[in-house]
Amino acid sequence: MNVKQFAWIGDELLKQPVKGVVVDFHGLGYSGMKQDPNAEDLELAHAGALTVFPYYGPWSWMNRGACQTVNELIDRIYSEYALADEVPLILKGGSMGGCSALVFARYSTRPIAACGVNCPVADVPFHSTEREDLPRTMHYAFGHYGIPLQEAMEQHSPIHLVESLPDIPYLIVHGDQDQAVNKQKHSDVLVQKMRQRGMNVEYIEAPGMRHCTYNDYQVQRRMMDFLLKHLNG
Repeated sequence: MNVKQFAWIGDELLKQPVKGVVVDFHGLGYSGMKQDPNAEDLELAHAGALTVFPYYGPWSWMNRGACQTVNELIDRIYSEYALADEVPLILKGGSMGGCSALVFARYSTRPIAACGVNCPVADVPFHSTEREDLPRTMHYAFGHYGIPLQEAMEQHSPIHLVESLPDIPYLIVHGDQDQAVNKQKHSDVLVQKMRQRGMNVEYIEAPGMRHCTYNDYQVQRRMMDFLLKHLNG
């Protein structure tokens, strides 16, 4: 595997030894290859994070194939960059990327240090009924499992995985004006279930915020500070 054919990697941004690996999961429909860093990549790299933006399929919903691809990619990155196993692995993402980060936390073959997500899809079966553009993507991701589609979706749905999610720090941000991923049906339910289990989860309910678009610097800053905090384990 040539890792740079399977992910954008911010190694050229680093000016110091790697303190952590931050994997940024993309949203639904992304089929390109990232060319340039964004402001978050630059800040993370300045703090010593090796940022990774994996290409795992525009309609994958972190299905078995996507999980396998990302696990193999991360193992190869730790090997090629000579990173010790103790170097923390941190996950982030928004929308389907937020769902993917949470699901990958469950199926990762390496320990996860922390997970921060923005407007995540938390109830995949419900989301398949939430918009007209979604059922085809779910069938593409899970229709080949050989089991009922509902059961397959639940295997990759954060609210159905709460009992098996790793007990790590989580930060979940969701805007109350999100028209694409209903906050009450997704993050509100997920966080309630996580808190019932006694998990370490911080929940920011952002007033006036639409889908995955920060409208308050302090909320965006809290997410960045959360990610930076866990670089050193």
